[in-house]
Amino acid sequence: MKNVILLHGGAGGLYINVEEHTKRVTEYSSRSLKFATPLEVAIESVRQMEDDPEFNAGTGSVRRLDGSIQMDAAVIEPWNFGAVMNIERVRNPVLVARDVMLHSPHVILAGDGAIRFARAMGYADYDPGTEKTEEIWKKTKELLASDSVDIPQRIVEYRKYSNLLEKIGTTDTVGAVCRIDGKFAAAISTGGASPMIRGRVGDSPIPGSGLYAGDKGAVAVTGLGEEIIKRTLSFRIYSRIGEAPLKKILQEEISYFGESPTGVIAVSGTEHASYTNKFMSSGFTEF
Repeated sequence: MKNVILLHGGAGGLYINVEEHTKRVTEYSSRSLKFATPLEVAIESVRQMEDDPEFNAGTGSVRRLDGSIQMDAAVIEPWNFGAVMNIERVRNPVLVARDVMLHSPHVILAGDGAIRFARAMGYADYDPGTEKTEEIWKKTKELLASDSVDIPQRIVEYRKYSNLLEKIGTTDTVGAVCRIDGKFAAAISTGGASPMIRGRVGDSPIPGSGLYAGDKGAVAVTGLGEEIIKRTLSFRIYSRIGEAPLKKILQEEISYFGESPTGVIAVSGTEHASYTNKFMSSGFTEF
């Protein structure tokens, strides 16, 4: 069975150029071949997407309603995990998540603690904001203030304003899954799903929700994190590997999400597949 690197650039976001982003993620997957282990390959793939301001991860991450940028990232291989939640002012959250796993006694660090850890590990202060970040933030505030849109005061209950989320369309997390020499790993990074208040955490840094990997495969998902967390989507998919064709499993699990934008990439010992109920950029390299 060939080795495979499978990447996604997010699902359902209004600002996703599927054709162009598919070209980019395919290129990034091929550039990661120089690394030997599935974990290194997955991390390098996501790092490249973090450095591309077109994606909502690392440079180009969307702002919270207060104007801040807080990012989540995670890495996983069978029986090993590392994540950061609400980290700020670093260039590559996925690298910090890797170091949490490899160089700390913990598996998840959040907020100020994650930032302090990053500085202790040598990561410089960095502003991930871009002009596009500013434009999305301004549009978000305009829509929230618009008389033509019925928006509840408790903005975190986003299901009450799903139409607004569809207009803003910033659910484009990035992720990677790998199968190399029969071993598996996954990595994921995001700036979050706008609009969101400071401190909100989505599915990306939560094992079994945003990503999962074990002895029989690896899964990474993208979409509205609150709904993904409720269904522990990545673990549900992983637990079903082998009971049906992989693509069919992805389709069945995503069918539960209705119109909520959701996408998945996954690899098993014999297959790799991607699926979304909206639109999603994805690409892969086999070798």
